[in-house]
Amino acid sequence: MNSSRDESKLGMIYAICAFTFWGLIPIYYKQISQVTPFEVLAHRVIWSVVVLIVLLMITKQTNIVKDIFKSLKQLKYLILSSLLVSVNWLIFIWAVSNNQIVETSLGYFINPLVNVVLGYMFFAERMNRNQYIAIGIAIIAVLYQIVSLGSLPVVSLALAFSFGFYGLVRKKIEIPSIPGLFVETIVILPFALAYLYYLFSTNSSYFFDNDIYVSFLLSLGGIVTVIPLLLFNGAATRMKLTTLGFFQYIGPTLAFLVAIFIYNEPMNMDKLITFVLIWIALVIFSWDGIINKKRKSKI
Repeated sequence: MNSSRDESKLGMIYAICAFTFWGLIPIYYKQISQVTPFEVLAHRVIWSVVVLIVLLMITKQTNIVKDIFKSLKQLKYLILSSLLVSVNWLIFIWAVSNNQIVETSLGYFINPLVNVVLGYMFFAERMNRNQYIAIGIAIIAVLYQIVSLGSLPVVSLALAFSFGFYGLVRKKIEIPSIPGLFVETIVILPFALAYLYYLFSTNSSYFFDNDIYVSFLLSLGGIVTVIPLLLFNGAATRMKLTTLGFFQYIGPTLAFLVAIFIYNEPMNMDKLITFVLIWIALVIFSWDGIINKKRKSKI
């Protein structure tokens, strides 16, 4: 019994660390904002491959990778998921370097609600009244921003839906995260290498040719990608997913605070109202999850 509780507590620690890491990651990308998003993405892919090769050997999961390459179905899904995660990473990197961290946090606040809609559409998962209300309020929030600010929150919606569809594709095949991410980065690797070769050949790369500090930070792209993923996996294997879901708001909350208090991004009343509506939707969504969890525990 105590062992189970200890594992659960350790899972919570891992979850807090993972989502805190993701919430503070804009600070890292701000340090290399002078580098073009495509070059940052290319380095993130290349260094991730290096880190993941080491981890695959340590965790002895190389056989899983071999099995993936033998399955055409799994490869098709991972090619699609690699495109989705690349788009998600690229939008995030661009948004941070262009002073839109607030928009990224809104996107990841919306993401859980997007997941519910995608589950309903693709897995025939039933939605209850509270979930309909939460999604309705989120739609009102987006419509309010369109009317009040005269613009669609493109960055927020693009991040929410690209990550939502990424999760959808990964759920279809249920491959362990490290081998799956390795294959995804291998798919993108030739494009990343080709792009960096082009930059080096035209003397337009930041790596080694400019600030050593920036080059060092670019080389950390793999560690920055993989560490929170490992922490998340450690949490997911030690606690219930419904409980883990409540920790996911740590990331966008920290990103929101970083944007406002560290980088002084503008927050007018209309934007604040949009966020408040999304937060209300998430409160309803989370409360519904708690109620359902209690009902299931009584059965």
